[in-house]
Amino acid sequence: MASAVIKEFKEFISRGNVIDLAVAVVLGASFNAVVQAFTNGILMNVIAAIFGRPNFDALTFRLGDGVIEYGKFLTAVVNFLIVGFALFLLVKGLNAMRRPKPAAPPPAPPAESDHDLLAQIRDALVQKTPSRV
Repeated sequence: MASAVIKEFKEFISRGNVIDLAVAVVLGASFNAVVQAFTNGILMNVIAAIFGRPNFDALTFRLGDGVIEYGKFLTAVVNFLIVGFALFLLVKGLNAMRRPKPAAPPPAPPAESDHDLLAQIRDALVQKTPSRV
């Protein structure tokens, strides 16, 4: 019985979906580290220059005997928005690279000469003119 479970587990783990998911998790963690470094090292310093604080973690207010730490929530929201926007740009770029290029328009028909156009007009007029008997 144990060997059947091990065999089934080997089949499960060797599927492409599981491996793709594992790669995605590792890449996601690495990407998150890059975005966090950008957020904490650059963006929050710009926010500090504008608002006077490098992050919002220290923002609190008292409610009765307790303290509401809403600054940590604001910092998490800013980080989430930055990560979300960075992922959006990444996926948008990947989708643009994957899109098939539009097919070339069909070649234009050869231009007719004046002689051909006059012959077509003549033929059309002949067809519309009633015959005289």
